[in-house]
This record gives sequence, structure tokens and C-alpha cells, in this order.
Amino acid sequence: MLRLVVIAAALLLSAGEAFAHGEEPAPPPKKETPLFPVMVVQTRKGQIFVDAKGMTLYTFDRDTSGTSSTCEGKCTERWKPLAASPDAEAKGDFTVITRSDGSKMWAYRYRPLYTSQSDHAPGDVNGFDGANLWHVAHPAF
Repeated sequence: MLRLVVIAAALLLSAGEAFAHGEEPAPPPKKETPLFPVMVVQTRKGQIFVDAKGMTLYTFDRDTSGTSSTCEGKCTERWKPLAASPDAEAKGDFTVITRSDGSKMWAYRYRPLYTSQSDHAPGDVNGFDGANLWHVAHPAF
């Protein structure tokens, strides 16, 4: 019984020292935000770009200037621009385009990137519509 009392006292003393120094447990590590919210995935039809949620990314043939998006107003209800943070910077083949409303979006080789409202799950490619000039975004080699 005496041994139990001695062990309990030793534990209380060591715990008291930890609290006396005011040490708090270390905070959990911060989640690193990716440099670009774009990933490459392999599909049956080759490699394609997807966003951080795995949703397919598309380009629009009418985006030809390399510095702006022509998908504005009602177009953005069906095609969501891949948003970039206000402090995002271009790197490599990925560029940042400022939209007419002042928001920023990501582009690949100066082609703005969008997700489609027609896609409901990662891997869907329902937004492809060659007749309307929308294409799945692929990495260039």
C-alpha cells in the first residue's frame, strides 16, 4: 500500500511541474495549402486536370486573349471559374487572370480553367461539349 502512495505522489509531483511551467500542448500542424489547386489524374482517355475536390477542369475556346475570361454573367452559372486567392502568383505554366469583377482565377498556359455545373462527382466529364467550344483541360507535354 505504501508503494502505491509513493507512486501516486510521484505522479502528482511530475504533473504539477508540467502545469507550473505553463506549458501548453503544441498546436496541431497547419494544413499546407497547395501551391496550385490543380492536380493531374489518369483517366481512360489520358491525363486530365482536376481541382482539389477531384472535379474535372475545362477550357473555353473563346478565351483567346490570354489575359481575360470571356465567360461572364450567366455563363458563370454553368461554368465556375477556378478561383485564385488575391495574392496568388503565376508559376510555370499556371497563370492568374483578373476577371472583370476584380476576382482572380487560375489559367493553364493562359487558358482560364473552369469547373462544370453538369459534373456531380469527381471523374465526371459531362461538361465536355465540343460543339459549344468547351474542352476537358489536359496537361501539355
